Amino acid sequence: MAGDAQTAPPPAAPGSWLGVLGGGQLGRMFCQSAQALGYRVAVLDPAPSSPAGMVADRHLQAAYDDAAALDALGALCVAATTEFENVPADSLRRLAAACRTTPSGDAVAIAQDRLAEKSYLRASGVPVAAHAAVRAAADLDACADTLFPGILKTARMGYDGKGQVRVPSRDEARRAFEALRGVDCVLESLQPLDYEISVVVARALDGRTVTYPPSRNSHRDGILALSVVDGSVPADVADQARRHALRVADHLDYHGVLCVEFFVLRDGQVIANEMAPRPHNSGHYTQDGCLVSQFEQQARIMAGLPLGITDTVGPAAMLNLLGDLWFDAAGRRREPDWAGVLDVPGTRLHLYAKSEARVGRKMGHVNVLGGTAAELRARIARVSAVLGLPDA
Repeated sequence: MAGDAQTAPPPAAPGSWLGVLGGGQLGRMFCQSAQALGYRVAVLDPAPSSPAGMVADRHLQAAYDDAAALDALGALCVAATTEFENVPADSLRRLAAACRTTPSGDAVAIAQDRLAEKSYLRASGVPVAAHAAVRAAADLDACADTLFPGILKTARMGYDGKGQVRVPSRDEARRAFEALRGVDCVLESLQPLDYEISVVVARALDGRTVTYPPSRNSHRDGILALSVVDGSVPADVADQARRHALRVADHLDYHGVLCVEFFVLRDGQVIANEMAPRPHNSGHYTQDGCLVSQFEQQARIMAGLPLGITDTVGPAAMLNLLGDLWFDAAGRRREPDWAGVLDVPGTRLHLYAKSEARVGRKMGHVNVLGGTAAELRARIARVSAVLGLPDA
């Protein structure tokens, strides 16, 4: 356990209220973990029904910037958090006047803007890809030739591959910027990528920190498909990534669970891609692969409890389940073969209770455990075959 201990408030007693902005699946899994510790959870979300709202002890149906609802949440709860980074940062700042917020509105604001995020990552001493701000078409003319080929990304509101365009040349970058309607962007040079990893950090109110083992991630169409923790990330790479993630958390004076995603280059260098100020899809393996999950860590931090250990019980993986699985090749609705999935030893199914399956929508995940890396890979292949997923 790392970090210098600071003064922390006494733990909140079981039965106290914890608050969440957002009603999605991350909020749902947080609710379930917090409730297992004896806490009550209030969710603020505008939808009349949501995955988190279904299991919360109280649902405040209101917009994320509704002042009255925020004040009610702050008055009820000892601490509040967010389950996604695009909640208004000012809402967290308002909550901070009444209760603890983990993370802070300022930390979330940085993660909402790729330009601010890269500046903070670099200021933390963490390397990032060469890049340039693009706020007007003329900025592309001033970009160095070494930034091409590159990726043009919107500075705000991009996720799961949205708002990103590969641009082999300056001319194509101009066309892409126009297609993105001239919003602020960042142009990043393409990297000699070997693979991608992510590190989940938990930083407590007293400044103590723990990190989970880095997961090796695979994406399809810009959406995370598979995260594996099986010893395949070399120790020196894992150590680099963990040190970088801890620097980011400390530099932000961050409280809560934070995920930092990294590119591992062919020469072994580890550079930061982006961060998420919340539990992360790539950390879902911790639900079954670790004694204390990323969601329980978040609840512990909010309540002022000690951090839990982060060792894995063995090789573990997470397979993302998108709405595509609910449709056959002709587009007809079907139910995936869950019995077939659960017939594979070492599997745990997590469905999010979303009312409608849509192509590309995250509907659930399967965690897979194995006694060895080879056994884990064999079980992943069996689950993929049952669901008709491409080979991992």
